[in-house]
Amino acid sequence: MSKLLAWVDDRFPATKVWEEHLAKYYAPKNFNFWYYFGGLAVLVLVIQILTGIFLTIHYKPDSELAFASVEYIMRDVPWGWLIRYLHSTGASAFFIIVYLHMFRAMLYGSHRNPRELIWLIGCIIYVALMAEAFMGYLLPWGNMSYWGAQVIISLFSAIPGIGEGLALWIRGDFVVSDATLNRFFAFHVVLIPLILIGLVFVHIVALHKVGSNNPDGIEIKKVKNENGIPVDGIPFHPYYTVKDIMGAVFFLILFSIVIFFMPEFFGIFLEKDNFTPANPLQTPEDIVPLWYFTPYYSILRANTVSFFWIDAKVWGVIFMGLAIVMFFLLPWLDRSPAKSIRYRGVQYKVWLTLFVISFVLLGYLGLKNPDHVDLFLFRNVIWAQILTIVYFLFFLLMPFYSKADKTKPVPERVSFK
Repeated sequence: MSKLLAWVDDRFPATKVWEEHLAKYYAPKNFNFWYYFGGLAVLVLVIQILTGIFLTIHYKPDSELAFASVEYIMRDVPWGWLIRYLHSTGASAFFIIVYLHMFRAMLYGSHRNPRELIWLIGCIIYVALMAEAFMGYLLPWGNMSYWGAQVIISLFSAIPGIGEGLALWIRGDFVVSDATLNRFFAFHVVLIPLILIGLVFVHIVALHKVGSNNPDGIEIKKVKNENGIPVDGIPFHPYYTVKDIMGAVFFLILFSIVIFFMPEFFGIFLEKDNFTPANPLQTPEDIVPLWYFTPYYSILRANTVSFFWIDAKVWGVIFMGLAIVMFFLLPWLDRSPAKSIRYRGVQYKVWLTLFVISFVLLGYLGLKNPDHVDLFLFRNVIWAQILTIVYFLFFLLMPFYSKADKTKPVPERVSFK
């Protein structure tokens, strides 16, 4: 084996890669629960790719056959139902993990210097993941998939000048049709997965270049021993590989419970209207996107007034896009002298709490009729407008409250409190 390894090392840096990224990659010794989600995201990505490969064996990207092929997978292919539910539930699990991963970065300042590029690459992964999920959502060719795609693609037509042409290019036709299904299948199965894999690779390489953040927001590379090893670091393998395996086991237990007992998750992961074939003549009662898009869908619908000679629909698209762009600006909006929430003042903690509440409630309202009253006294659209203001104020006021906030002294070494 040693001779074989030496032969490989002469032709490919296998040992060097192993040592740099696992055996001799020193990570902070005070990682906590929030540091499970990076590894879990990679695990779910692998699950999605493997199950997607098996689904494409039997799926037919044809408007006449797509829905029937999904039914065939569910009913006649051995274990086809399990593979399909692994894939559909895995999409929701992916977004849950990614949202928690992003929240951890905002908790401990992982978007701050010197990790701005890591954060930006992560935001691009987030956008690519949304594109991947949206295109995969059309493939079952259910009625909600069809009408959801019709509504979302029509939003691109609101872009001044290029909107109509862009929407036509995305659809490949004047309406959502067989051409749309074929190009969405190609993008979902080939193009975007390749982009995602490349982005994840670059994300990890950039992380290992500058080193991992920790709950204290302290750079462990600043304090090293005589051998040049961070005194507050431990090798990623075996310590954190074992930790991540334990986290993966607990995640797979919860994941399996959902798959075997509630794969539709009360109509949130798989809507009831998607169990009927696409019908251009029958519109679902309430057309809503999947839950992980609903915060932005609420922001879109919160814009109900036309002003400056611009239609309300156009303003909705603009604000929906800005809601995502704000994440890209976060490293330069945050000006606090402390990275971690452990040493920040009360203002950041209050604003982060308000942001999380607004994001969750916007997601809830995105599943509801905007004219109904589901939260106390006001119509849902009024609540969406209030929460949209809170959402944007978190980012727009950050340069002021993060700089003015009273922070605690940041220690030079990591702590275990």
